[in-house]
Amino acid sequence: MAEEKVVTEEVKAEATEAPKEEKAPRGDHRPHGDRKGGRPDRKGDRKERREVKDDMEERVVFINRVSKTVKGGRRMKFTALVVVGDHKGHYGFALSKAAEVPDAIKKASEAARKKLYSIHLVKGNTISHEIVGKYGACNVYLKPAPEGTGIIAGGPVRAILELAGVQNVCSKVYGSRAPINIIRATNQGLDNLKSYKTMKELRSKE
Repeated sequence: MAEEKVVTEEVKAEATEAPKEEKAPRGDHRPHGDRKGGRPDRKGDRKERREVKDDMEERVVFINRVSKTVKGGRRMKFTALVVVGDHKGHYGFALSKAAEVPDAIKKASEAARKKLYSIHLVKGNTISHEIVGKYGACNVYLKPAPEGTGIIAGGPVRAILELAGVQNVCSKVYGSRAPINIIRATNQGLDNLKSYKTMKELRSKE
C-alpha cells in the first residue's frame, strides 16, 4: 500500500508540472513581436522620412569651375557660392565644391543653413547707421536710406541684403571684386551693426 501511494503522488506531480515550450525549428519565422529578447519588430511600422521644408529662400550668387593638376591630368570641379535667408533678419552663406554643379549647390545650401546670422532692422526696414565692412582687400560701405529708396547695391551685396530682409539701403564696394570677399565684407559690416539706442547714447557722449 505504501508503494502504491508513492507512485500515485509521483504521477500527480508530473501532471501538475507546466508543459515545456517547444523550440521553433530552424527556418521557421516567428510572428512580429515574438523575437528573442522580447523586442517588437518595428520594420513594418517604419514611416517614410519626409524632408522638412523651412522658410529659407536660397540664391546662387556665383559658380566657378576649378581644376587641380595631378599626375594623370587635370581634375575638374565646380564651386558654388549660395546665400540663404528668410527676409526676417536671418541669413547665411557658404562656399562649397563638388564634381557636379547641382551637388555643389546642394552642399553650399546645407552648409549655409547650419550657420545663420541675424540683424536688427529699424523703422523702414533699413539698417540703424552707416558702416563699412572689411574683409581682406574688399571694403563695403552701407548707408541707411528712407522708405521707398529700395536696395541700391550690386549682385552679391544685393543678394545678402534682400534675403536678410533689408529693403532700403545704399551701398558701394571698394577694392577687391571677388564675390566671396564681397559677401564676407558685407557680413562683417552687418555683424558689427549696433542698435539705434546704443548709437544714440554713443553720440550723446561725444
